Amino acid sequence: MIRSYRIRKLLAPTVGLQKAAGLLLMGLLAFFLGGVLSFKYQIPPALQWIWDSAEGLLRLVVRNDVSRTEWLVGGLLLAFGSWGAYRGFRAALTHILETFNPELKAGKMDVYLRRQQLAQGPQIVAMGGGTGLSTLLRGLKQQSSNITAIVTVTDDGGSSGRLIQDKGMIPPGDIRNCLVALADAEKSMTDLFQHRFRNDSGSLSGHSIGNLLIAALVDQAHGDFEQAVETASDVLAIRGRVLPATLGHVRLRALLEGDIEICGETAIVSAGRRIKQLSLDPPDCRAHPAALEAIREADLICIGPGSVYTSVIPNLLVPGVAEALREARAPKVYICNVMTQPGESDSFTASEHVTAILDCVQNRIFDYVLINTGRPSESALEKYRDVGQHFVEADTDRVRALGVRVLQGNYMSEMDFVRHDPMKVVARLMTLVGR
Repeated sequence: MIRSYRIRKLLAPTVGLQKAAGLLLMGLLAFFLGGVLSFKYQIPPALQWIWDSAEGLLRLVVRNDVSRTEWLVGGLLLAFGSWGAYRGFRAALTHILETFNPELKAGKMDVYLRRQQLAQGPQIVAMGGGTGLSTLLRGLKQQSSNITAIVTVTDDGGSSGRLIQDKGMIPPGDIRNCLVALADAEKSMTDLFQHRFRNDSGSLSGHSIGNLLIAALVDQAHGDFEQAVETASDVLAIRGRVLPATLGHVRLRALLEGDIEICGETAIVSAGRRIKQLSLDPPDCRAHPAALEAIREADLICIGPGSVYTSVIPNLLVPGVAEALREARAPKVYICNVMTQPGESDSFTASEHVTAILDCVQNRIFDYVLINTGRPSESALEKYRDVGQHFVEADTDRVRALGVRVLQGNYMSEMDFVRHDPMKVVARLMTLVGR
């Protein structure tokens, strides 16, 4: 897989240029042959005249044996000519780009070149939901623009839940977060998408502007949620694409400790009981075809991080997704959480996160587990204990006993929150695809 990716990377600059390159080569060959045949007796005298003129000028400057200095002068002229050609080509290309995009100012050429490099990056699939997935995407987009985020669509709380009831649409919240994470637009635009109305805003209370904009785009697309997301992607100029795991309307159904069955993500989390089994309602929903294709063609597949029962597992329960992951040849990595989730994974260790996924999916769908071994400060841990969250202990030996390889290290960031450092995580992930 790594060798295949490297070959594609080597050939990536020529993608879409084969016909143009072939036509250019044929034109140059025809021009060269035509020149040789048409000017067979005129080119040598012209070159001799140029050389004689250059030699005469050089004698006026050097006033000694030309043969001793012609190599130095020739080298200097070659270097100067190369520099002039490079500067001229760069200036011409900048002028062309600014003509097509008047907002592209001087100094943005490096941005253009950077985008070209990202376009040659690996094909990456990232699966999950919530803030965990969006955090990871901020790191991945620094390595490639060939990213497919496959997002869970079972959120039924907050702004998303109200839009489900009012509009009958797929919940847009997690998709919005991923769009903003991959955005290459101005910060003012992404801040607008993430703005949330205060609780004293009447009927708009709690709504996110981004959710409302996606709802408006769904209306404009006559109910086509997929088209609405594509339009929002264009507005935000995202690096990659964001896909719902399924375009069907689905809810989570859980069997809790005490054989209590409950439906709905919010109700499951607030129940405060250990989850024994999880399923989708209805169970026969269809996976997004583009999501399955992205999994098959990926160079790297990332699962998580995120709430194990409400962000990670729901994607894997969509019919066809687990099978596609099992058959995919790309390295598959589950990124284990740094902190537990109240109402879902209370006091879970790393191995218990892995076991929860394997019990629900009943297939080994990843090869590696990325586990954080850095430890937060005691003050941070105390703050999280007050809200019912705990540090995920890295019991790596038990994880290895489950038949998966462990990528352990300090992948943690402790600022306002204790969470993964996306740059550290992505740096480790990229070693799996030879970068």
